[in-house]
Amino acid sequence: MTTTPPPTDRLTVGFDLDLTLLDTRPGIKAAFVAFSAEVGVPIDADLVVSRLGPPLEQEMAHWFPAEHVTEMTARYRALYPSYAIEPTVPMPGALDAIEAVREAGGRTIVVTAKNGAHAGLHLDHLGMKPDAVAGGLWAEGKAEALRAHGAGVYVGDHVGDVRGAATAGAFSVAVATGPCPAEELRAAGADVVLADLTDFRAWWEGYRG
Repeated sequence: MTTTPPPTDRLTVGFDLDLTLLDTRPGIKAAFVAFSAEVGVPIDADLVVSRLGPPLEQEMAHWFPAEHVTEMTARYRALYPSYAIEPTVPMPGALDAIEAVREAGGRTIVVTAKNGAHAGLHLDHLGMKPDAVAGGLWAEGKAEALRAHGAGVYVGDHVGDVRGAATAGAFSVAVATGPCPAEELRAAGADVVLADLTDFRAWWEGYRG
């Protein structure tokens, strides 16, 4: 039996996590430094945090042979809560963006490539309370959760987020706060590009009409 997804609701807004809602770079850097020391493999943590967005397994493949990626990913994730949660802070305007959606009677959904458990730890630590969290989804795969929740808008910092929004038939709002510059986000098909989430409320009020 197939389940029909809910109709798109223009007041349901999906948000990416890393470098959209949260600046996870300090925490991820600390976690990779600790992980590198534990496994005895040199890893350039600054390089790692310069290209956040894709699944962790893709990053691990830069440092380990394919046959060890799954094992190393699991070892890193075991360390993650001890190093990455405390240093992470909201991106500028993030809390206000979520509040703006709520004030309009809308719903907020976090859809991220990060695993759901760690995403939840970050959000709880910072007192962010979206209506739902979907983890482990990347690029076009994010459309799965966006469709399931009927999201009419998806906000992200990566061209993969733009592709996810397009696949879901959602309005793509890109923020130039991650590894992809504004021109690249526009070229990927973003419907609107904001400097950061401090511009979200003004855009949102115009979008709602």
